[in-house]
Amino acid sequence: MSDNHPLHPEYSSNDAQEYSLRPRRLDEFVGQEEVKQNLHIYIEAARRRGDVLDHVFLSGPPGLGKTTLATIMAEEMGADLRMTAAPALDKPKDLAGILTSLTEGSVFFIDEVHRLKSSLEEMLYVAMEDFEIDWVIGQGPSARTLRVPLPRYTLVGATTRPGMVAAPLFTRFGIPVRLDYYTNDDLAAILRRSATILDIEIEPEAITQLVAGCRGTPRVANRLLRRMRDYAEVIGSGVITAAVVRDGMRRMQIDDWGLEEQDRAILRAIVEMYGGGPVGAETLAISVGEELDSLELFYEPFLIQQGLIQRTARGRLATPRAYAVLGLDPPGEDDRGGDQRSLF
Repeated sequence: MSDNHPLHPEYSSNDAQEYSLRPRRLDEFVGQEEVKQNLHIYIEAARRRGDVLDHVFLSGPPGLGKTTLATIMAEEMGADLRMTAAPALDKPKDLAGILTSLTEGSVFFIDEVHRLKSSLEEMLYVAMEDFEIDWVIGQGPSARTLRVPLPRYTLVGATTRPGMVAAPLFTRFGIPVRLDYYTNDDLAAILRRSATILDIEIEPEAITQLVAGCRGTPRVANRLLRRMRDYAEVIGSGVITAAVVRDGMRRMQIDDWGLEEQDRAILRAIVEMYGGGPVGAETLAISVGEELDSLELFYEPFLIQQGLIQRTARGRLATPRAYAVLGLDPPGEDDRGGDQRSLF
């Protein structure tokens, strides 16, 4: 049973809220239109043939809905869902235990699939292609290999780092899916849907303002919605208004560009400590007291998307817009560039 399942003993109230916000069907899933259309075709074709869905490879930044899509695929196929993360699979027997317990048509979801050990990847090669696994019985000269049949199933692998997945494993996935950041319109629709489910009253203008801090990510959007509900209930009238959002974002140190304090710390480090760059990712991570993975997977993609930094072969560079965000003049220019929105 997944740690994120509502029946898990350590499942928290926050997890329960997050679970309730997750769509269960493709037609409830907001955004990623091309992905949804293709998945609908693949799922419908498999159902008409009475076959299992081909193995699916989901990639993209954190919080875009990879786990949700795996849940939806199982729901749409009327199949059992087994969920785990690659770091939890230590030895071949761990993976073999799950594979042999699957039922016909099951969806088996492995998060962080790029972190699978090579011995487990090799086991998956046969398991994905032939629906069998090779198991060694005995030791030494008397050891022999037994091929164990598996029920036909769908493996869904999810990763934030597709480039780290071994090519032999990647090529065994028949359906590659790349998730991109969400548009402002999609995020607004997600916020409206979540507000309805959580019975939160929110004004249209407040939604527009809240979208700016969502980083193109539904997970962040739902987190901010819950925090704005807290502010509205304690220091407001219970309704999330534009004023509540402005005050709440200021309290959370999220500025008009949607930048958090650590975003601004990264920009200041590049500009003030390294003259605008280039600076290597590891050096930059140490400078701001951040884990390299968090820098590369959470902060950098948003800063690049907003046109604030550039990733080059020599390192990270601050753009003229980054100087404007920090209220500084770009190098070699006398006039302050960009608009002059407040940092809070």
